[in-house]
Amino acid sequence: MKFLHTAFQNMKAPFEKGGKFEKYNKMLTAIDALETFAFTPEEVTHSGSHIRDGIDLKRTMSVVITAMIPCLLFGMYNAGYQHYRELGELATATFMDMFSIGLIKVLPLVVVSYAVGLGIEFGFAMYKGHSVEEGYLVTGMLIPLIVPVDIPLWMLAVAVAFAVVFGKEVFGGTGMNILNVALTARAFLFFAYPTFMSGDKIWVHEGLTNDAISGATILGDLAAMKGGLEGLRFSAEEMFFGLIPGSVGETSVLAILIGAGILLLTGIGSWRIMLSALLGGATMGLIFNAFGANGLMQFPWYEHLLVGGFAFGVVFMATDPVTAAQTNTGKLIYGFLIGFMAIMIRVFNPAYPEGIMLAILFMNVMAPLIDHYVVEGNIKRRLKRVAVKTAVSN
Repeated sequence: MKFLHTAFQNMKAPFEKGGKFEKYNKMLTAIDALETFAFTPEEVTHSGSHIRDGIDLKRTMSVVITAMIPCLLFGMYNAGYQHYRELGELATATFMDMFSIGLIKVLPLVVVSYAVGLGIEFGFAMYKGHSVEEGYLVTGMLIPLIVPVDIPLWMLAVAVAFAVVFGKEVFGGTGMNILNVALTARAFLFFAYPTFMSGDKIWVHEGLTNDAISGATILGDLAAMKGGLEGLRFSAEEMFFGLIPGSVGETSVLAILIGAGILLLTGIGSWRIMLSALLGGATMGLIFNAFGANGLMQFPWYEHLLVGGFAFGVVFMATDPVTAAQTNTGKLIYGFLIGFMAIMIRVFNPAYPEGIMLAILFMNVMAPLIDHYVVEGNIKRRLKRVAVKTAVSN
């Protein structure tokens, strides 16, 4: 790797003090950002004792991206699977036929997401004269996984630009944003371009242009039902493995569980948030099962956890360390309310049967308040213990 390190040093030399292009020294920000993908920073501490760890923000982000790879790969396969399924050609389509459709459709989404998002990040960093922040590495992968496969690339680019600028940079950049950036992009798309984010046609490749394709999701079918659950096209097994229409990376609970395992084993994901969100969703589902009368209310509580973006949102977005609650007790409350509200919104809002996005965004705003009351409660309990000990000693 020495040759690569030398190459970076040669790239930086003209922009450093005394170099030929010294007046363009803000370019060092971009070069440093690329260099730290391969090497740890050369700065070292000069005094005092410090705790050192082998992981930094870029390495943390790399683990999260690795955890999303199963969802990405399965999403590519499922895009082709649903396309041929709707056309009635599954018997003649090969694995590569299905995967190639997903590869052709999904890969450009990833490229556009990273190109636009990182371009804006680099621009802000160079303008402000600070190093490039790594937060968008995960966001850039999340956004393509939570949109329909046929979303126009220009539309995705606009959503990414809006999310990065207004959902992140205006608050001060990575670590300062109030809302999850990927969900901000999805919310922008949903409210700005609703015909491309809802309906029966958008979830399957060529659904908008081919009359032979319906592509309705389970939640869409249920929202339209006023009676029982007869007529549902998918089994619980298909829901678990992900062979159903939906956003690119949200359909396979199995792939999501693999990602969750990676996050939990590495200590990056919060088990408190994941577990409490599942309990919250199950609780709300059981309440509806006990008292409900329409299709969505009668939908089994455990199947509520298998469909839509519920599992993906809980594992990869509710656990965002920047926008989630920070205290341990707060994480339990925060996660439970996300799961509880997601199923409630799904059932009560026929126009928008998927509620995990709105639930997480709402709880992002409420997370600081939850932490405030948790900390205040801890302080009061400690003061009471001090008062009791003081009284006893006197």
